[in-house]
Amino acid sequence: MTPPPHLAVQTADLDADLAARLPDILADHRGMEGSLLPILHAVQATWGHIPQAALPVIARDLNISRAEVHGVVSFYHDFREAPAGPHLVKLCRAEACQAMGADRVAAHAKAALGVDWHGTSARGVTLEPVFCLGLCACAPAAMVDGRVVGRVDEARFDALLAEVLP
Repeated sequence: MTPPPHLAVQTADLDADLAARLPDILADHRGMEGSLLPILHAVQATWGHIPQAALPVIARDLNISRAEVHGVVSFYHDFREAPAGPHLVKLCRAEACQAMGADRVAAHAKAALGVDWHGTSARGVTLEPVFCLGLCACAPAAMVDGRVVGRVDEARFDALLAEVLP
Protein backbone atom coordinates (compact mmCIF):
# COMPACT_ATOMS: atom_id res chain seq x y z
CA MET A 1 0.00 0.00 0.00
CA THR A 2 1.44 3.37 -1.00
CA PRO A 3 1.38 5.94 1.79
CA PRO A 4 -0.58 9.16 1.24
CA PRO A 5 1.55 11.98 -0.24
CA HIS A 6 1.81 13.83 3.08
CA LEU A 7 3.51 10.74 4.58
CA ALA A 8 6.05 10.30 1.83
CA VAL A 9 9.52 10.42 3.32
CA GLN A 10 12.64 10.26 1.25
CA THR A 11 14.60 7.33 2.65
CA ALA A 12 17.95 8.94 1.90
CA ASP A 13 16.91 12.14 3.69
CA LEU A 14 15.66 10.20 6.71
CA ASP A 15 18.81 8.07 6.82
CA ALA A 16 21.01 11.18 6.65
CA ASP A 17 18.96 12.88 9.36
CA LEU A 18 19.10 9.74 11.54
CA ALA A 19 22.86 9.49 11.06
CA ALA A 20 23.24 13.12 12.08
CA ARG A 21 20.84 13.31 15.03
CA LEU A 22 20.45 9.84 16.53
CA PRO A 23 23.96 9.77 18.05
CA ASP A 24 23.10 12.90 20.05
CA ILE A 25 19.91 11.30 21.38
CA LEU A 26 21.85 8.19 22.37
CA ALA A 27 24.60 10.27 24.00
CA ASP A 28 22.01 12.25 25.99
CA HIS A 29 20.79 8.98 27.54
CA ARG A 30 24.10 7.15 27.92
CA GLY A 31 24.64 5.74 31.38
CA MET A 32 20.98 6.12 32.33
CA GLU A 33 19.46 2.99 33.79
CA GLY A 34 16.50 1.77 31.75
CA SER A 35 17.26 4.17 28.92
CA LEU A 36 15.47 2.31 26.11
CA LEU A 37 12.04 3.88 26.69
CA PRO A 38 13.38 7.44 27.07
CA ILE A 39 15.45 6.95 23.91
CA LEU A 40 12.41 5.69 21.98
CA HIS A 41 10.31 8.62 23.23
CA ALA A 42 13.03 11.05 22.12
CA VAL A 43 13.29 9.39 18.70
CA GLN A 44 9.53 9.57 18.23
CA ALA A 45 9.46 13.20 19.39
CA THR A 46 12.15 14.00 16.82
CA TRP A 47 10.77 12.14 13.79
CA GLY A 48 7.10 11.58 14.69
CA HIS A 49 7.65 7.81 14.64
CA ILE A 50 10.32 5.19 15.28
CA PRO A 51 12.10 4.71 11.94
CA GLN A 52 13.11 1.10 11.27
CA ALA A 53 16.63 2.31 10.46
CA ALA A 54 16.98 3.52 14.05
CA LEU A 55 16.38 0.09 15.63
CA PRO A 56 19.76 -1.54 14.90
CA VAL A 57 21.62 1.63 15.90
CA ILE A 58 19.75 1.82 19.23
CA ALA A 59 20.26 -1.92 19.82
CA ARG A 60 23.98 -1.70 19.12
CA ASP A 61 24.39 1.32 21.42
CA LEU A 62 22.52 -0.38 24.29
CA ASN A 63 24.15 -3.77 23.64
CA ILE A 64 20.80 -5.50 23.21
CA SER A 65 19.27 -7.28 20.25
CA ARG A 66 17.30 -5.55 17.52
CA ALA A 67 14.45 -7.95 18.40
CA GLU A 68 14.39 -6.56 21.95
CA VAL A 69 14.08 -3.00 20.66
CA HIS A 70 11.40 -4.03 18.15
CA GLY A 71 9.53 -5.89 20.92
CA VAL A 72 9.33 -2.73 23.01
CA VAL A 73 8.27 -0.58 20.04
CA SER A 74 5.55 -3.03 19.04
CA PHE A 75 4.35 -3.62 22.63
CA TYR A 76 3.60 -0.01 23.54
CA HIS A 77 0.70 1.37 21.53
CA ASP A 78 1.95 4.97 21.70
CA PHE A 79 5.01 4.17 19.59
CA ARG A 80 4.48 4.43 15.83
CA GLU A 81 6.46 2.64 13.16
CA ALA A 82 5.23 5.08 10.50
CA PRO A 83 4.44 8.79 10.71
CA ALA A 84 0.93 9.72 11.78
CA GLY A 85 -1.15 11.95 9.58
CA PRO A 86 -1.68 15.62 10.38
CA HIS A 87 -4.83 14.65 12.32
CA LEU A 88 -4.84 11.97 14.98
CA VAL A 89 -8.02 10.27 16.22
CA LYS A 90 -7.77 7.89 19.16
CA LEU A 91 -10.77 5.79 20.13
CA CYS A 92 -11.02 4.21 23.57
CA ARG A 93 -11.15 0.42 23.51
CA ALA A 94 -11.47 -0.14 27.29
CA GLU A 95 -14.33 -2.05 28.84
CA ALA A 96 -16.46 0.93 29.96
CA CYS A 97 -16.43 2.38 26.46
CA GLN A 98 -17.09 -1.00 24.87
CA ALA A 99 -20.11 -1.43 27.13
CA MET A 100 -21.45 1.90 25.85
CA GLY A 101 -21.06 1.22 22.12
CA ALA A 102 -17.40 1.84 21.31
CA ASP A 103 -17.26 -1.18 19.00
CA ARG A 104 -20.03 0.32 16.88
CA VAL A 105 -18.25 3.71 16.83
CA ALA A 106 -14.96 2.03 15.90
CA ALA A 107 -16.56 0.15 13.01
CA HIS A 108 -18.12 3.39 11.81
CA ALA A 109 -14.81 5.27 12.11
CA LYS A 110 -12.92 2.61 10.16
CA ALA A 111 -15.53 2.67 7.40
CA ALA A 112 -15.74 6.48 7.31
CA LEU A 113 -11.97 6.84 7.07
CA GLY A 114 -11.40 3.75 4.91
CA VAL A 115 -8.61 2.51 7.20
CA ASP A 116 -8.00 -0.02 9.94
CA TRP A 117 -6.29 0.68 13.27
CA HIS A 118 -2.99 2.55 12.88
CA GLY A 119 -3.90 3.45 9.31
CA THR A 120 -3.91 6.93 7.83
CA SER A 121 -6.70 7.99 5.50
CA ALA A 122 -6.15 9.70 2.18
CA ARG A 123 -7.25 12.94 3.89
CA GLY A 124 -4.56 12.62 6.57
CA VAL A 125 -6.43 11.20 9.57
CA THR A 126 -4.64 8.49 11.54
CA LEU A 127 -6.89 6.16 13.57
CA GLU A 128 -5.47 4.59 16.71
CA PRO A 129 -6.92 2.47 19.51
CA VAL A 130 -6.18 3.46 23.11
CA PHE A 131 -7.01 1.70 26.32
CA CYS A 132 -8.68 4.25 28.55
CA LEU A 133 -8.78 7.99 28.13
CA GLY A 134 -10.08 8.45 31.67
CA LEU A 135 -13.53 9.54 30.57
CA CYS A 136 -15.37 6.37 31.60
CA ALA A 137 -18.42 8.20 32.94
CA CYS A 138 -18.92 9.77 29.51
CA ALA A 139 -18.24 6.67 27.41
CA PRO A 140 -17.54 6.07 24.61
CA ALA A 141 -14.58 8.43 24.54
CA ALA A 142 -12.28 9.68 21.82
CA MET A 143 -9.33 12.01 21.49
CA VAL A 144 -9.19 14.16 18.37
CA ASP A 145 -5.96 16.08 17.82
CA GLY A 146 -5.30 16.02 21.56
CA ARG A 147 -8.81 17.04 22.63
CA VAL A 148 -10.67 14.45 24.72
CA VAL A 149 -14.36 14.07 23.85
CA GLY A 150 -17.03 11.99 25.58
CA ARG A 151 -20.32 10.43 24.53
CA VAL A 152 -19.10 9.79 21.01
CA ASP A 153 -21.57 8.05 18.75
CA GLU A 154 -21.47 7.74 14.98
CA ALA A 155 -23.02 11.18 14.39
CA ARG A 156 -20.70 12.85 16.87
CA PHE A 157 -17.71 11.12 15.26
CA ASP A 158 -18.73 12.53 11.87
CA ALA A 159 -19.14 16.01 13.40
CA LEU A 160 -15.68 15.79 15.01
CA LEU A 161 -14.15 14.82 11.67
CA ALA A 162 -15.92 17.71 9.96
CA GLU A 163 -14.33 20.09 12.51
CA VAL A 164 -10.77 19.02 11.70
CA LEU A 165 -11.03 18.28 7.99
CA PRO A 166 -11.42 21.02 5.40
